[in-house]
Amino acid sequence: MKFCTLQDDYSWGSEEFRLADLGYRDSLVREGWLAGNSIGEIMDTYIDRIAGDDTYEYYGRQFPTCIRILKVRGKMPLVVHPDDETAEQRYDFLGKDKLWYVLRSGRNARIGAGFREGTDAGTFFSACVDGSVENLLNIIAPYAGQSIHIAPGTVHYAEGDIDILEIAQSSPLDFCLSAWGTETGEQFDPSLTLAEALDFIDYGRFRQEIPDGNTLVKTDAFTVTRMELNSPVKCNNAEYNSFILYSCTHGAASVQMEVLGQTAIFPLVREETLLIPAECEDFTIVPTERDTVLLETTSDRKQKDSYTGDTTTADMD
Repeated sequence: MKFCTLQDDYSWGSEEFRLADLGYRDSLVREGWLAGNSIGEIMDTYIDRIAGDDTYEYYGRQFPTCIRILKVRGKMPLVVHPDDETAEQRYDFLGKDKLWYVLRSGRNARIGAGFREGTDAGTFFSACVDGSVENLLNIIAPYAGQSIHIAPGTVHYAEGDIDILEIAQSSPLDFCLSAWGTETGEQFDPSLTLAEALDFIDYGRFRQEIPDGNTLVKTDAFTVTRMELNSPVKCNNAEYNSFILYSCTHGAASVQMEVLGQTAIFPLVREETLLIPAECEDFTIVPTERDTVLLETTSDRKQKDSYTGDTTTADMD
């Protein structure tokens, strides 16, 4: 399945949701016999067939991963997100762990992620109020193909001319810490304030994680793997027991699988995301342009036993 793009424009640029199950933003299927149905409606009907048994046991009917593209042409507000525990206890939502993957880096592009040196809540609060907070931040000069893991509690923003693919947990909990003197309008929930975020911000020095081979990030929420395609790749989804998301960052490809004795072909071009349901076990990815790159996202969450706290695999009977 591919989904219709939902775009919001702001003074700093735009965000384009490629897949969202957020309540205030719900993606609609773009093509096929399910066209026009939202991801929420599909999850209500097909549940584990889409998400996989383990993912459904953990998340229920919410699709757990959100994909959007940030097209920054100015200066984004400084934001932060809570972890799952804080988000559940205070707001009854998921927290937000996420990966930023740089699609294109142009003039004056910068990313602020975490702190240059360790700080504290009082210093940070004062700097946000007087407008000097940028002096505390760890500034990164981005380049195309770079990935940055932004863990919960990490303050962050982007500015200049830059396009970013964001893979994140499905959560509306965006806390605005500084808008740099501009109006944010309806972009943020006014109840998610700087004061409310002070106790879950990570005030330590930011340390950039080094990808492990092609694995860009592996967290409790998801694993993202970079795939360079120069020839067809046969895939078997049975080992994941999860949906798979393929996001094309360069080139183009098609996903091919046998359906009712015929080969079904699903094209995927740059900046598109394709959802492979968990029940689709065998398929082939065929590059249709040279130097094609896909990011593969899978869900790794398993439900914990209510008595022992141990992670268990969902009952497959």
